[in-house]
This record gives sequence, structure tokens and C-alpha cells, in this order.
Amino acid sequence: MTVTRTYPHGVTCWVDVTQPDLPAAARFYGELFGWAFTEVAPQYRIASLEGRDVAAIGAATGVAAWHTYVAVDDADTSAAAVVAGGGTVEEPPAEAGPGGRIAACTDPAGARFRLWQARRRPGAQLVNAPGTWNFSDLHTPDGDAALAFYAPLFGWKAVDVPGAGAMLQVPGYGDHLAATVDPDIHQRQASAPPGFADVIGGVVPVAAGEAAHWHVTFSVADRDGSAAEAERLGGTIVAAGENLWTRHALVRDPQGARFTLSQFTPPDSW
Repeated sequence: MTVTRTYPHGVTCWVDVTQPDLPAAARFYGELFGWAFTEVAPQYRIASLEGRDVAAIGAATGVAAWHTYVAVDDADTSAAAVVAGGGTVEEPPAEAGPGGRIAACTDPAGARFRLWQARRRPGAQLVNAPGTWNFSDLHTPDGDAALAFYAPLFGWKAVDVPGAGAMLQVPGYGDHLAATVDPDIHQRQASAPPGFADVIGGVVPVAAGEAAHWHVTFSVADRDGSAAEAERLGGTIVAAGENLWTRHALVRDPQGARFTLSQFTPPDSW
């Protein structure tokens, strides 16, 4: 029996993309990642892989973009804390059907994120496998200022991970995973940097001329093969590279939303 993956307060829990042409977006991502779709609300489709929720696509006018959600115990309380910390609530807390309660926010640097108070839908149920969400990074001009905003809100800590840069942790998240969906996580990551099981995201200096934003990464088995498939489907490879942990490619989808493909290539000591 599959155990439901749940997300404590402060853990990134879900991603979706809004696009002007929803059917075209579903074709692109469905073929690229093998996703199947179920419409759960008008113009909003949940993507699944192996029968488990992995992401979603929604219709919206304007610029196509991926969005990252953070789990909260109470969306109204957290939305008020966003404003108190210098952020903005663009869309106040509201019911998202039986799935949960949502609010759309912006941090002081202008990066958009969403709050999610789960009810029927806790968040992504399959992650870190090929074709699923792997990570979300905050691209910001001032990491220290960003942490000053997010830490009181979500309980985040920032640590430097060799070869990967600044990572965000929710202390105790690894223990939550060990007690629920991933009982072997601490043994499997015994040679990883300390606290790696608690990592929920990263912080990256924003590129020159680029606005602050949350960026989404998806796992793939083969970076080159997936990048070629993205191009075949009408996407554009903006950049490609590798580091100590991954081979990756930055992709712009046919409607303009950017995301990263990441093939995990850990050191031999992992």
C-alpha cells in the first residue's frame, strides 16, 4: 500500500505552471515527462506519473511561468506573516476546492511563491524520480535579505553544500520522511553532507538583468536525451552544464516558461 507523502509547515510541496494555451502545454509536458492529466477544476489539470500526483497545469493569460508552493499549517496566519515581513499577498487565502487553501504571495525582492494549506491534496506524491519535480531554487539578488524574510515565516536555515551552493533546510524534515514515506533516507544518505535530508530548496544569485523568482527543476534519467526531446516538442535549450552532483539543462517551453532538467550524477562517495 502506497503511503501518502505529507509536508510539514515550511516545506516546498507542489509546483504548477500557468500557460495561455493549456492543451498545448499538456501535450508538451505529457510527451516530455510521460505525464497523464486529470481535470480537477475548470482549466486546471493535475499531472500524474505511475498514478501519483506530480505537478499541475493551469490556464492563465499573460506570461507563462512555473510556481512553487510552500506547505503551511494555516494559510491565513502565514499570509498575515508575509505582509508583516515586508512581502505582498497578491491573492488572499481562498478555498481551492476540497484540495486545500491557497494564497499567492511575493517576497520583498519580487519573487512570487504560493502558500498551501493542505486538505485532500497534500502535495506531490512522487518526487526525485525521472519525470518528476526534483527541486525549487530561489533566484534572488540578496540571499541574506531573502533568508531574513523567509526564515521567520517557514523556519528555514541556510547551509552551504559543497558543489551545490546555498541550500535551504527545514530542521527535522529528514526525520519526518524517515517516519513516513522514506524509512531508509538517513542510511542512504550517510555519506551526504550533514543535514542533507532536511534540504527543501536552494538559493541562487539572480542573473544580471533577471527578476527575482522561484525556479523549478525536474529529474531526468538522461539529460541529453530529455533535452533533445524538449527541442523536438518545440522547446528551446537556453543553457547546459554540469556540477559535482548533476548534469543539467535550462529549458524554455514553447510558451515561454523556464525550467531545468537535471540528471543526478553524484560523487563516487555518495
